[in-house]
Amino acid sequence: MDPRFARHVDACNNARLPGGRLPFAIGDLPVGWVRPEVARALADFTSVSAGPAGVTLAADAAAELPAIGRALAEAGFTRWRGEAFDVRAEPGGPVLTTVDRGGLPLFGLLALGVHVNGLVTRPDGLHLWIARRAADKALDPGKLDHLVAGGVPAGMTPAETVVKEAAEEAAVPAALAANAIERSTLTYAMDRPEGLRRDILVCYDLYLPEEFHPTAADGEVESFELWPVQRVLERVRDSDDFKFNVNLVLIDLFRRLDLL
Repeated sequence: MDPRFARHVDACNNARLPGGRLPFAIGDLPVGWVRPEVARALADFTSVSAGPAGVTLAADAAAELPAIGRALAEAGFTRWRGEAFDVRAEPGGPVLTTVDRGGLPLFGLLALGVHVNGLVTRPDGLHLWIARRAADKALDPGKLDHLVAGGVPAGMTPAETVVKEAAEEAAVPAALAANAIERSTLTYAMDRPEGLRRDILVCYDLYLPEEFHPTAADGEVESFELWPVQRVLERVRDSDDFKFNVNLVLIDLFRRLDLL
């Protein structure tokens, strides 16, 4: 791969495990990784055992993880997001409990998300809807983004999340969003200021009619622009203007389109 694209892949896979972290388990199932200072804070909870070998939340106390996450947020370890996410030991595995979104990187848990390439076929070639993230976003404000992207909330499937997020972020009608086609799944482990991100991104292509124009519906996005796919490729190649993980999904798209 051209190093101008490979650098984005490397940036999203900069975590080296354990990398000074301790394994975090629920019962006998390893689910994540925590920094030593988080391990020390977890040791204060009666349902948690912590030592040099790792941190374990008792299996019969798994339901306490949301409250533990809230307590650590109140202590300043993470930002409370008010969105519950499922906790699994492995992709597709059974749900063990839930945790607030802010607790996912704090505990180094797997996080499931969706990204949608909003594509338009025009006489002059393939185009892609590009969003600009709101300036007040806590994560990567003002960066370029996909038409639709978001985490999969507790109890929902990726396909259901696509329809939900499409309506909320871009005012895409449900009947139109339901046409999104799952294309690939990407994973990475990344050290970020908010913690260890171990993300699983389910990538979709959604072909939209020329007459459709997305509308910023929930304040997450400032604006949308329709770009020729070659312009998108050049921006990914030559800049860091896109949100970090959007680059991965776009590189996957370029490869599927035989542009790389």
